[in-house]
Amino acid sequence: MIRVLIADDQAMVRQGFGALLAAQPDLLVVGDAPDGAAAVTAARQLNPDVILMDVRMPVMDGLEATRRLAGGHDGPKILVLTTFDLDDYVYEALRAGASGFLLKDAPAADLVQAVRVVAAGEALLAPSVTRRLIAEFAARPASDRPRPVALNALTPRETEVLRLIARGRSNQEIAADLVVAEQTVKTHVGRILTKLALRDRAQAVVFAYETGLVAAGE
Repeated sequence: MIRVLIADDQAMVRQGFGALLAAQPDLLVVGDAPDGAAAVTAARQLNPDVILMDVRMPVMDGLEATRRLAGGHDGPKILVLTTFDLDDYVYEALRAGASGFLLKDAPAADLVQAVRVVAAGEALLAPSVTRRLIAEFAARPASDRPRPVALNALTPRETEVLRLIARGRSNQEIAADLVVAEQTVKTHVGRILTKLALRDRAQAVVFAYETGLVAAGE
């Protein structure tokens, strides 16, 4: 069972999402929270696998709550939910450790699948978010993105896989691009995350752009 906590300041949203997820045989809604501070407290008490985190909430916003909860490898996966695909917090939420991003008006089936994808350790980024991430780094001078020593630990093939991850390619698409088995790609991805001490693919995308490994327009 995937344990889910719902954090949103609107009671109707919490109830609606809760009913939707509770109807799934593999999902268990362990609690909800009306603000970020309550979400942090509930998460530490209930140990959810995934938190649906609204961005704009009172007391403590979803960004700060994400920072406090997503710091370690054993922490819950954060799926950021918002009404706006160009929300000012989107990029910072990803940097804070969010594993995925989804619009609140996405189809119900997409929300259910998003929880499963994030729980499995994959990254879920809406296309508009990926474009925003690229635009953010495209606006920065190249000198602001030093190449870290950690990249030297990657093999040439792992570096190539990281570049493809940063461009939003799935494991299946990367396997097709490199003409290798999908399981081989999964192995490369796992080694990349371990060597660079990254939680998941979302952090890998941010890392690749921040370090200049991938540049907008490539």
